[in-house]
Amino acid sequence: MGEPNFRKRRVLVLGVGNILWADEGFGVRAVEAFHRAYAVPNNVTVLDGGTQGLYLVHHVTEADDLIIFDAIDFGLAPGTLKIVANDEVPKFTGAKKISLHQTGFQDVLSAADLLDRYPAKLVLIGCQPADLDSWGGPVTEPVKAVIPKAIMAAAGILERWGVDVSPRSGSAPTLLGNGIDFEHYEWRADPAALTA
Repeated sequence: MGEPNFRKRRVLVLGVGNILWADEGFGVRAVEAFHRAYAVPNNVTVLDGGTQGLYLVHHVTEADDLIIFDAIDFGLAPGTLKIVANDEVPKFTGAKKISLHQTGFQDVLSAADLLDRYPAKLVLIGCQPADLDSWGGPVTEPVKAVIPKAIMAAAGILERWGVDVSPRSGSAPTLLGNGIDFEHYEWRADPAALTA
């Protein structure tokens, strides 16, 4: 009789959103900041889900546990973070639709459920947007200011799940390429930066 085959739980840290619509980019910018700040073990995938919608189903169904960063209209003050878990998450990804990808992500969760591959643990780290109308605009200051708090919350959740998270030493490989990472895109999208 051999040793039992123990598999580490697969964890997905996912950011969804559209960086072309100001605060709608919160989820992408948060997951990018998380990737720059923290090193995680091989059983953890950090992913920019952008606006892929149903194309994310296979990523979600492969995960045992899932953390999502997203801009959500909770009806709160701009920049307010709200963390919801498990059965509460679909209520917020479907209520008060503010973008096309949100409906898509609720569909992703429904598809995972239908496939009987729904994550056992599910946490949404949502941020109340201030501006969703500025095409090509940067993330607003109230939303940008809470990104460090959002990624610390994600690190804390992972640690409670038994995942070894550590501050990254040195630079991280680029999560977003083609000049759309925060450093290269946001200054071009910010009209104030052009006059500085």
